[in-house]
Amino acid sequence: MIPFAARAQQALPKFGYFNLSTLMKAVPEYSAARKNIADLRAKYDAETKRSEDEFNKKYEEFLDGQRDFAPIIMQKRQAELQDMMERNVAFKKEARRLLAEAERDAMAPVKGKVLCAVRKLGQERGYAFVLNADGDALPYVDAACGDNLNDAALSLLSKGGK
Repeated sequence: MIPFAARAQQALPKFGYFNLSTLMKAVPEYSAARKNIADLRAKYDAETKRSEDEFNKKYEEFLDGQRDFAPIIMQKRQAELQDMMERNVAFKKEARRLLAEAERDAMAPVKGKVLCAVRKLGQERGYAFVLNADGDALPYVDAACGDNLNDAALSLLSKGGK
């Protein structure tokens, strides 16, 4: 066992830290990916609105005519409304899933470029490890032990380097 005083004199391993979300926004493909996701979201939103408008129209027609419907027609119309509502809910759920998947797929190359640049910096500078400081994951860093890689990574990314 190494005495405390001897351990204190040993050099601590150096590490780096960065903010993935900040660096991803600096990659040129980020804006195009965000625009593609926004366009897809707008298409899904438009279809959702169209479906909701159609449902609301049918529901109003149902309410207007329900006093005059024979019991079997009433049941049929209720079943149609229930089916429409279930399909609309299923569509919204699937649209959310597809949007999340599309976002992951669109951002994967952007994230890959950032992580490649960070790995390169980590290897070049001899860090023991590099941490992503997004989301308050790194509430304290001793500047004597850790280096902020954001500026160096931004510079490397702006040069098109990986």
